[in-house]
Amino acid sequence: MNDVATGAPRAGAALRIDADRLWRSLMDLAQIGATPLGGVRRITLTDLDRQGRDCVVGWLEGAGLEVRVDAIGNIFGRRAGRDASRPPVVAGSHIDTQPSGGKFDGNYGVLAGLEVVRTLDDHGIRTEAPIEVAVWTNEEGTRFTPVMMGSGVFAGVFPLDYVRARTDVDGKTVGDELRRIGYAGTAPTGTPVGAYFEAHIEQGPILEDTKNTIGVVTGALGQRWYDVTVTGMNAHAGPTPMKLRRDALLAASQLVVEVNRIAHGEAPHGRGTVGFMQVAPNSRNVVPGEVRFSVDFRHATDAGLKAMEQALRAACARVGAACSVDVAVEEVVYFPPCRFDEACVAAVRSGAQALGLPHMEIVSGAGHDAVYVARVAPTAMIFVPCKDGISHNEIEDAQPADLAAGCNVLLHAMLARAGVAV
Repeated sequence: MNDVATGAPRAGAALRIDADRLWRSLMDLAQIGATPLGGVRRITLTDLDRQGRDCVVGWLEGAGLEVRVDAIGNIFGRRAGRDASRPPVVAGSHIDTQPSGGKFDGNYGVLAGLEVVRTLDDHGIRTEAPIEVAVWTNEEGTRFTPVMMGSGVFAGVFPLDYVRARTDVDGKTVGDELRRIGYAGTAPTGTPVGAYFEAHIEQGPILEDTKNTIGVVTGALGQRWYDVTVTGMNAHAGPTPMKLRRDALLAASQLVVEVNRIAHGEAPHGRGTVGFMQVAPNSRNVVPGEVRFSVDFRHATDAGLKAMEQALRAACARVGAACSVDVAVEEVVYFPPCRFDEACVAAVRSGAQALGLPHMEIVSGAGHDAVYVARVAPTAMIFVPCKDGISHNEIEDAQPADLAAGCNVLLHAMLARAGVAV
């Protein structure tokens, strides 16, 4: 597409990606680790992960990108800009999946970045700043913890040596497995980034419910996770009168209701979940003497998170006294709320407006690599709908037209930040 007057490449609002090519790439990658129910099982640093990485690296090199791999296995494909001194504008995500994952979580963000590069090549458009596509290591955290490992090392959240020494349930280390699959790179970590964009399925139902195609993501909810231990007394279910029991499960059940109440009290951004519980001795004719359960609180502000924690601790004290049990609360995870860069968010919003796409501002309820990258570079995300808001599931689904729309917004946002060389 050339300017009529000058013959130079033009990158106006009419510029579009190749939607069919994007869809084919997604479906081709989904064949690596495909499951019988139509999902993908490609766990980090396994042989299937290596095959997925090899496939994507082949595509990056086929698009003329210079590929490098850093010491935690993050992959970067670089398209040169006119001004090599400028830090790159980067698009990326991850290609590792949940054990019963889908075709789009993470994969879409990587292949949307690749499609942006291919589109720029198709139209002979050269950018001022370099363009890069990033593939982050172990975002999911299903085999090795911590989650968002590669972007966390890149952003300086986790020390490299600590992460490379982490083990799976079989005692295999991250470092050994990186070497085994051939992705223990030597490129430096934490290189400068001019701007970072991550396209992703929403993993929730809001866009679909509101009939919006694009979520302009302004940030991500902060998270505080707790382990709660309720200690009562094992007792025989027959001889022990109700009023003399120290029933740990009774108290825990009341606290589950309290977690739900606390989250409702912090609408619209409050979230509260009890997703794990262990009951001991777990016998049908014994009053439970101990219960351990998790609490996951999320909120858009630190003040909201703190208020939820205070309410939880107050509820634990109140319920513990009423049920004659002891309740201990230990915080085990804290992710502060993340606010994305206003200029990058504006570039996403402007792209959606220029393309005439229905859009809304939205806050991510999940963690993404963008949350860590945002600590070291201007960052924003682009959400597109997924069917019924379902993700981390083999039936995860998204419409080709919505995926193409999000990629077109990514294209225009990246061009707005990278600039078009004349």
